[in-house]
Amino acid sequence: MQPRPYNPLPHYSPRGGSIAIGWESAVRMLPAHSFVLAVDGVPTVDWKSAIDQLRMALPDSASFVDVRARYSSWDTVVARTGSGELADDPDFARLATCGMAELFDAIPVVVAPKDAVVVVFGPGAALVEHNVLWYVDLPKRYAEAAVTAGSGCNLGARPEDPRATTQRLFYIDWPMLDRHRDSLLGSIDRWFDAQPGPTTSIAGEVLRETAAWLAVRPFRTRPTFNTTPWGGHWGQRRLGMNAEAPNTALGYELIAPESGVLVGDDPERCVEIPFGAIVSLQPDHLLGRAVREKFGNSFPVRFDYLDTIDGASLSVHCHPRPDYMRRVFGWPYTQHETYYVMETTGDRSIYLGLRGDVDVEEFAARAHAADHDGVPFDIEEYVQTFPAEAHQLFLIPAGTPHGSGEGNVVLEVSATPYLYSLRFYDWLRRSADGTQRPVHVSHAFANLDMDRCGPDIARDLIQRPRLLRSVESCSEEIIGELPEMFFQVRRLVLDGPDPLPDDATDRFHVLTIVEGGGALVDGHVLSYAETMVVPAATGKYSLTRIGNERVRLVKALVP
Repeated sequence: MQPRPYNPLPHYSPRGGSIAIGWESAVRMLPAHSFVLAVDGVPTVDWKSAIDQLRMALPDSASFVDVRARYSSWDTVVARTGSGELADDPDFARLATCGMAELFDAIPVVVAPKDAVVVVFGPGAALVEHNVLWYVDLPKRYAEAAVTAGSGCNLGARPEDPRATTQRLFYIDWPMLDRHRDSLLGSIDRWFDAQPGPTTSIAGEVLRETAAWLAVRPFRTRPTFNTTPWGGHWGQRRLGMNAEAPNTALGYELIAPESGVLVGDDPERCVEIPFGAIVSLQPDHLLGRAVREKFGNSFPVRFDYLDTIDGASLSVHCHPRPDYMRRVFGWPYTQHETYYVMETTGDRSIYLGLRGDVDVEEFAARAHAADHDGVPFDIEEYVQTFPAEAHQLFLIPAGTPHGSGEGNVVLEVSATPYLYSLRFYDWLRRSADGTQRPVHVSHAFANLDMDRCGPDIARDLIQRPRLLRSVESCSEEIIGELPEMFFQVRRLVLDGPDPLPDDATDRFHVLTIVEGGGALVDGHVLSYAETMVVPAATGKYSLTRIGNERVRLVKALVP
């Protein structure tokens, strides 16, 4: 077998049923008697278009109730769903813990007349007493793009309400919507994917059976790449992603809150199921019981790329320390990270840790002056740099200042929280609208770990590989672990044709090929730069290289 190119559309056949195309095919599966049909979903859906198509497919006697017209006033929604903890913060909000019922003063009461259908639709429709439940989804990347472009809306808003913000989208809307969706997964009768093109759907039992099938074998989520002002072009040139985009800065290989799994036999006619929904349906099989007991239904590890090749350096930032993350932002665990340098283009750098002789008060004063007055400064007077050598891992515990310099591709193996980059300095960079990009100096210095400094950085955070085992021509080594970081990073080396046995029992694995053409993971092909989840229920499995060259994989697990 020869290596194959990077596959941007991994997909899996539905189990126990097939993909339906369009609304008419879904309507044909509805009962014949009178009933209330609840059509729930996310705000980003083009509800007018969806309901217009549904209206044409249903009998003329069908009536429709838009629950969005029954929402409380916007001021009331904001008061009920927000938190006083970060009320005046321009960028962050405390994670919402309330439910969708907070959008209403009272849940509407709807009764279907004899021999007729009433359709109750919009986010929160499932709260209305109903006989049949449909759910219409759009992946979160569409919501972020729409809100950024000024065309999206926040949850609970009406057209006359204030313009949507990503701040509210990330920290209020998405947590509420995810909890609501997950509470419905066992009772959804049909799941719809409303991405551009013909609407696709699968029956609820097919959704649940497919999730159960995926949760006992290796699989990939759909990768996506975003652009940023600092982004590079490796993802475009090497992987063929987003050829028309300005750059491929952030490559989301596996970010649980946003990733999805394509279900269908034709990658262009699939239903995309949120990875988080699959975890919620099969938490013990995917995570392993011990991991689930610690993290609940939150998949705690993420894999993504930071591409700065022919781009620019990232900001120098840190992430919240555990107590601050819980107390201020509301996440139960924090954003520890690692950088694995996959590719680099010469004499490049990684920013990591404070200098031993740092004057923190002066550092803070310079950072505030850059933020408020646009005064540049040399970040290397305060933060160390290290050579960005290919295949070196850098550990980045919460509170440690860090960033990738220009000219690198970094595989970020990290804890799942991903929206809390507290910037010390961003090179006075401008956003697309011409304004200076926000930094978060007060948050950053409130979380700065001043004990991570000087020679301790190289000793503790840039570790030498330690051989864990060798099998014939293959081996496994630990390349990064710290007592305060709950996950461990290892490297698998396939130097010959022999299979390397492994075992995910009770502990999921995540794998990415960082060198070589590819490998067979229990018979599943994995190519260079692709990431695969190995659920805990997979148990014992094996890895065998494809081709004649050495293959190296990065593996993360919660030991």
